[in-house]
Amino acid sequence: MTHTYTTPDGRTIGGPVMEVKNISLRFGGVVAIRQVSFDIRDGEIRAIIGPNGAGKSSMLNVINGFYCPQEGEVWFRSKRRGRMKPHQIAYQGIARTFQNIALFSGMTTLDNIMTGRLTHMKSSMLSQALWWGKAEAEETANREVVERVIDFLEIQSVRKTPVGQLPYGLQKRVELGRALAAEPGLLLLDEPMAGMNVEEKEDMSRFILDVNDEFGTTIVLIEHDMGVVMDIADRVVVMDYGKKIGDGTPDEVRNNQDVIDAYLGVSHD
Repeated sequence: MTHTYTTPDGRTIGGPVMEVKNISLRFGGVVAIRQVSFDIRDGEIRAIIGPNGAGKSSMLNVINGFYCPQEGEVWFRSKRRGRMKPHQIAYQGIARTFQNIALFSGMTTLDNIMTGRLTHMKSSMLSQALWWGKAEAEETANREVVERVIDFLEIQSVRKTPVGQLPYGLQKRVELGRALAAEPGLLLLDEPMAGMNVEEKEDMSRFILDVNDEFGTTIVLIEHDMGVVMDIADRVVVMDYGKKIGDGTPDEVRNNQDVIDAYLGVSHD
């Protein structure tokens, strides 16, 4: 199925950009993912949820190419994907944020976000060091992209501040900015609102919706806050003990008895 459809709020969702088919992932004798299949469609916000230990982060790492599953296939833009290195994933237009903030704390907001442009830097190290010709033009173009990201995320006031001095919520926003600077077609967010207060979650939810709406970026996120997921996701995959137990719209998932049982049962720490 490759036809498009329109969401209730008027956005167009296209055909699958990624399909994971019968994925199984093991670490020694521990099965992290067990025969899971689903797709990610162009332009949607796709959430992966489940209790602790359900296999969500492992699945995100499969999507990101960091883990290579022992069984199953990953198809990206109609091509089967084999084992890949991180830079190859980045060149395919896939960017991500992390559950634990992974920024350079001594560098400014601006410099941290500039690191997201590395895959767009083509000039040699020598010409970059001398800052002339092509390197100068490239640097100017990259800086323009970064400045647009800073304006978009409303962090102009901290652009020259070392990120280690920023409050947690702003650090998470800077990390989102670094991912956006790569101009990804597919953006992976690993618990983007973990540790945030209500106001920070509202801000981050708004930015995620705006990224999807204004840039047309396809987004996959893992998130524990069910209220947030049900508010912003177009479709939701639910995992439990490494298996898929639900897949559909927020309303379909909310009324799925297997999902209800998983969330009302004992947390799988």
